[in-house]
Amino acid sequence: MPLFQLILIALIQGITEFLPVSSSGHLILLPGLTGLTDQGQMIDVAVHVGTLGAVVLYFWRDVRTGLAGLVPLVQGRTDTPGARLALNLIVATIPVILAGAVLHLTGLDNMMRSVAVIGWAMLLFGLLLYWADRRATQDKHAEDWTPMGAVKLGLWQAVALIPGTSRSGITITGALTMGYTREDAARLSMLMSIPTILASAVLLGTDAYRVTDLAVLRDAAIAAGMSFAAALAALALMMRLLRSVSFTPYVIYRVILGVVLLGYAYT
Repeated sequence: MPLFQLILIALIQGITEFLPVSSSGHLILLPGLTGLTDQGQMIDVAVHVGTLGAVVLYFWRDVRTGLAGLVPLVQGRTDTPGARLALNLIVATIPVILAGAVLHLTGLDNMMRSVAVIGWAMLLFGLLLYWADRRATQDKHAEDWTPMGAVKLGLWQAVALIPGTSRSGITITGALTMGYTREDAARLSMLMSIPTILASAVLLGTDAYRVTDLAVLRDAAIAAGMSFAAALAALALMMRLLRSVSFTPYVIYRVILGVVLLGYAYT
């Protein structure tokens, strides 16, 4: 695969996976707007693994706490911060797995992969993020997260299966409506991405594990590395900006792109 295409795919996935602008929507649009061929399952797995590595590294302290909490959780105990975090992440991941399975089995996932759907999702969910950001009380922190709150955020996350919605954008929106601060809303959203991306990578990997072509494996390694670097930079930038800037710049981008896509789709 041409190096330019690998760089393009890795940058799109790495940058947009954690920004509230929809990585899936951008990747679906890529072939139609550029005429490039489909990159294949192995490259998809690679860029997902790259972004997974970035969020694990950036939030390593939380990840370590959650991993340590798995032991008491298996023993039926939730009396440690780690166990509560691990439980909440598991609970929050269940809705998107169930919804994803239903969409895949019914074929609705492929039916929604259209410019019109992406355009409407970009526009409407972008405006919803703006409303939530403006109306949020922002008096709750990540440490206040409960299993019931995890269920609610998990349902919000399931909405992201609509192309163009943005997994990070919709979960941040949900967290803001629940009263979390901008930084903690983003933090919860990023932590929720870990099991979700892992499940997605495993699902994609089941169709790609037989690949033995060294050229494809080389391309996958390059894509994973670049996706990791792009995602880490995007994460660091967004978390830093949230200390002084609202989500409005992302909303403006989403609204403009949504309007352009809708104009293209209906003309």
